[in-house]
Amino acid sequence: MTTPAPAPGPVRRRLTVRGTVQGVGFRPHVHRLAAGRLLAGFVGNTGDGVVIEVEGPAAEVAGFCDRLARETPPLAAVTGIVGEDLPATGDTGPFTIRPSERATGRTQLPPDTATCADCLRELSDPADRRYRHPFVTCTHCGPRFTIATGMPYDRAATTMAGFPMCPACAREYGDPADRRFHAQPVACPDCGPRLTLVPAAGLGVRPARDAEALATARALLAAGRIVAVKGVGGYHLACDATDPRAVAALRARKERGGKAFAVMCADLATAERLADPTDAERDALTAARRPIVLLRRRPAPGIALADQVCPGSPHVGVMLPYTPVHTLLFGLLGDPPGPQVLVMTSGNRSGEPIVTDDADALTRLAGLADAWLSHDRPIASPCDDSLLRVRPDGTAQVLRRSRGYVPRPLRLPVPVRPTLAVGGDLKNVPCLGEGDLAWFGPHIGDMGELATLEAARRAETHLTRLSGVTPALVAADRHPGYHSTALARRRAEDLPLRLVQHHHAHIAAAMAEHGLDGRTPVIGVAFDGTGYGDDGTVWGGEILLADYTGHRRFARLSPAPLPGGDAGVANPCRLALARLWAAGLPWDPDLPSTAACSDVERAVLRRQLERQVACAPTSSAGRLFDAVASLLGLCHRAAYEAQAALELEAAAAEGWHADSGAHPFGISEGHGVPWEFTPPLAALLADLRRGTPAPVLAARFHRGLARAVAGICRRARTATGLTTVALTGGVFANALLEEEATALLAGDGFTVLRHREVPPNDGGLALGQLMVAGSATHRETE
Repeated sequence: MTTPAPAPGPVRRRLTVRGTVQGVGFRPHVHRLAAGRLLAGFVGNTGDGVVIEVEGPAAEVAGFCDRLARETPPLAAVTGIVGEDLPATGDTGPFTIRPSERATGRTQLPPDTATCADCLRELSDPADRRYRHPFVTCTHCGPRFTIATGMPYDRAATTMAGFPMCPACAREYGDPADRRFHAQPVACPDCGPRLTLVPAAGLGVRPARDAEALATARALLAAGRIVAVKGVGGYHLACDATDPRAVAALRARKERGGKAFAVMCADLATAERLADPTDAERDALTAARRPIVLLRRRPAPGIALADQVCPGSPHVGVMLPYTPVHTLLFGLLGDPPGPQVLVMTSGNRSGEPIVTDDADALTRLAGLADAWLSHDRPIASPCDDSLLRVRPDGTAQVLRRSRGYVPRPLRLPVPVRPTLAVGGDLKNVPCLGEGDLAWFGPHIGDMGELATLEAARRAETHLTRLSGVTPALVAADRHPGYHSTALARRRAEDLPLRLVQHHHAHIAAAMAEHGLDGRTPVIGVAFDGTGYGDDGTVWGGEILLADYTGHRRFARLSPAPLPGGDAGVANPCRLALARLWAAGLPWDPDLPSTAACSDVERAVLRRQLERQVACAPTSSAGRLFDAVASLLGLCHRAAYEAQAALELEAAAAEGWHADSGAHPFGISEGHGVPWEFTPPLAALLADLRRGTPAPVLAARFHRGLARAVAGICRRARTATGLTTVALTGGVFANALLEEEATALLAGDGFTVLRHREVPPNDGGLALGQLMVAGSATHRETE
């Protein structure tokens, strides 16, 4: 922004501020700046952002404009300020805040943020009128996205509209000097939402409200019970993470299998008794976003988690309290002692979306929870917890992008038409874009259930309402059997539908996140479990030369049969035997995978492979990880997605520093030809028979794969001159593989694109669909 040159006499200037400037205390901030200089004029919300007119002495107007460009409230993110001079009107003040205009525009609503330090002090101060108030908030913290029902962001367009402010709150709301000046969720015990506790029938506990509800919930958790706790974006199922019986009961009721639970610690000091976080991990834990952070567990922790919290994993997902309800649930000074580490898992049954409606919670979570700690502030949009890991270099890799991140938009390197991208069927997340901005929706989950499809429809509608984008185009995956694609066909109606190849979308997402304009293609390494290929087979081990306009396959992992198709993924032992069969290697009875299958199962599988019945060929790197995990005796039957791969990575981490060997892959010459998995499997079996420990073999497999990636990228560079590599797809959530491949590539002179705020898995797929389908040079079509 250009600051106007001072001129004699009063001047008037109009400024339009765009970005995340509503719901963050921006108007009060502007009011204080203007009033402090005795300027006249006004500030107001519009559909385009915040509009300001200031009038007064030229030097004071210039000083105001300068401070506005340099200073913003903590949660604001200004993307642009446009100014214009107006004729002075003789306005002498006072400076005012005008009612919001209901125009459609591109205002950016902030995400939900954790309770700020000032509000936490009030929460624990017996002399404060908000002492122990479960909904304490101000302009610097609290819910935004999950309570917004429309834009511009005012109380009437939130789920707080049903809570009229008491006189004391109204005074704070109208006082420019107060921290709650125009804070839309402002409330207190006299006028705000209220807590209730509803026990399951036969529990022997009476229903309760407010402070008694919290005290009863704490007592139930201390007694080993499971409590459904309503948060800002949905319900959690909570229990004492140190109580083996409570965790086992929750795992059984939710049919969780062996999948790890996340935990919430009372504070950072408690988290440090479980793990040894780096400075970057501490920063991530305590940031306003409050994600779940994957931390390496201490060898001798100061707090003993129940074994079933994260069985077999060297890591634990940890988050800190981010609402006043969470803080009160752990207890304040003077409260009876209770659990200081709670399992906090999403409140739903397996395969269903997170529960947000109170009546729905009583039915859908019946049999899972012993009691419900709820409140009467509605949730406008479900929003699950975000998940990330921190790399050794201190950068974060977001694995699930939801609460704390949405709906803050990403700036795009090239403009797109108004486009809705629906994502994929696993880890579904929609994305809406227009011009140079893209808005992700919250994490929806795995499609297939009617409730999940309905949640996806609601999320798309909510995102459209908040962003102001009316789609003129719908983008989806090419897979003919995807529920998300079927939803897109219904959603499109009279709109054009563009289908984008799965791995091309992954690569485009990485390019967009790193600001590439697409004029020069990249070498895209797209590794995942499954994706519909151009030839109708299952892809997943691809090296593509790609930009936003198209892609060409340079190399691929050699295909192997996938017995049973997607249904066969739950049986890594069968995948291992299928790989051995494809490689011409025997099913020796002493192999763990052979022993894991019964005689009948092996006989049926052999006939299936020989006759090629329900054996789609796949180049999937994810399925290769599954097969190796079984060959090493780590996982033969998978109870949840990526279980075998996660256990293989955990084993490799254990053996990483015990050995520096690598199992080599065979790389053929030419374009589009496969790179062979037979050599590493043969080497692995030979080492296995020598008695080499499984962790060492797992590490050698990881290193061999990373070296193969580097070798193929070198060949691609020689053939094309391209020097930028994008590592993408769910397999690159594997920290060991990503770090090793990045080190090899960077050491060889490549520029390496790694995901940061956009997940490498299918949670980032919609951004790539948006870029490929929405760009003006789009070539892929239905």
